[in-house]
Amino acid sequence: MTATSSAYAFLDAWIAAHFDEEVRFLQELVRVPTDTPPGNNAPHAERTAELLADFGLVAERYPVPVAEVEAQGMQSITNLIVRRKFGPGPTIALNAHGDVVPPGSGWTHDPYGGEIVDGQLFGRASAVSKSDFASFTFALRALDALADSGVHLAGTVELHFTYDEEFGGELGPGWLLKHGLTKPDLMIAAGFSYQVVTAHNGCLQMEVTVQGKAAHAAIPSSGVDALQGAVQILNALYAQNTLYRSVRSNVHGIEHPYLNVGRIEGGSNTNVVPGQVSFKLDRRMIPEENSAEVEASIRQVIADAAAQFNTERGYSPADGIQIDIRRLLLAQSMQPLPGNQPLVEALQRHGEEVFGESIPAMGTPLYTDVRLYAAAGVPGVIYGAGPRTVLESHAKRADERVGLDDVRRATQVIARTLTDLLSR
Repeated sequence: MTATSSAYAFLDAWIAAHFDEEVRFLQELVRVPTDTPPGNNAPHAERTAELLADFGLVAERYPVPVAEVEAQGMQSITNLIVRRKFGPGPTIALNAHGDVVPPGSGWTHDPYGGEIVDGQLFGRASAVSKSDFASFTFALRALDALADSGVHLAGTVELHFTYDEEFGGELGPGWLLKHGLTKPDLMIAAGFSYQVVTAHNGCLQMEVTVQGKAAHAAIPSSGVDALQGAVQILNALYAQNTLYRSVRSNVHGIEHPYLNVGRIEGGSNTNVVPGQVSFKLDRRMIPEENSAEVEASIRQVIADAAAQFNTERGYSPADGIQIDIRRLLLAQSMQPLPGNQPLVEALQRHGEEVFGESIPAMGTPLYTDVRLYAAAGVPGVIYGAGPRTVLESHAKRADERVGLDDVRRATQVIARTLTDLLSR
């Protein structure tokens, strides 16, 4: 049987009555830094578990071995699972990540203050995605209250609070799934309130090192300029973006592939011909692309540009610039899995009723942890507390914020959706 309007009214009323408590919970989560790097995230997990215990929710703690964490360039990770079984039935996981990029400069509010101004709560990770620690937790608490009122629910809700989204998720959801600690039937991952995301881009990250030969700037011919070589390679890579514009995705919300170089370092001094330069690139892949082919193509572009540089300057392959390419991350794209339709339909229906507007199902150019659930055969979608766009949230920028009305309403939508899925 399906949930009734009286059940929805009960959930809405419970969430409204406990919303001040939900806001305080979110503020406490924002006040514990989870900057990644450096990625010392276990203290936040411990604080989250303490706060959940105050609500009567037991968080199972799963620390990732230090060697695995350090190999990923982080310091500590403890993933959390809360399980609430209402009876025999499907298991639905709600996943949000606590790790976030460092705040950077330009803030006008304390990035760890949880300050509220004009209905907006400010702080690093307030929107992405500690707000969904709050919305998912209080949706579950509302469901508990509904069950206590006598409404029959059948199935299990799991909260998955993880700490490796910024570095790819393999030590977050990937680690929980790999070790058989969870096997949900459906899942919802942290997102924003005005769309249900059913697909997303993949991401390939690589580090390219250009090795030349350092020399005194007064006699540059005695060296091999690694920076000039890197410039030629970078120009070749950026030229690919022009070609990518003609490669269009059929997924609404996703346009075309693109490439970004986000970090460059090298050289020793102004009067020295640079002997080594390295840079890190990020190649976003649309769902229709094959990741192996994309990586092979990037490697070939780099090799061809390096060979051209050496040829034009009369260097033999052994005497000119040498190239080393290291893959940093390969995050596969997410495509909709058969079976996610009940999630999509319920979220859209309740989203429209609660927000008063149509909630489209679409793709996003971002990449997320959801792909790991999809790879494990778990149908899922992205939906949660937040504004219409990443830009509006200021995620990864100064003064990140989340609208409290969006948090409350997203909590309602999630609670109603869970009720539908557990009342079948």
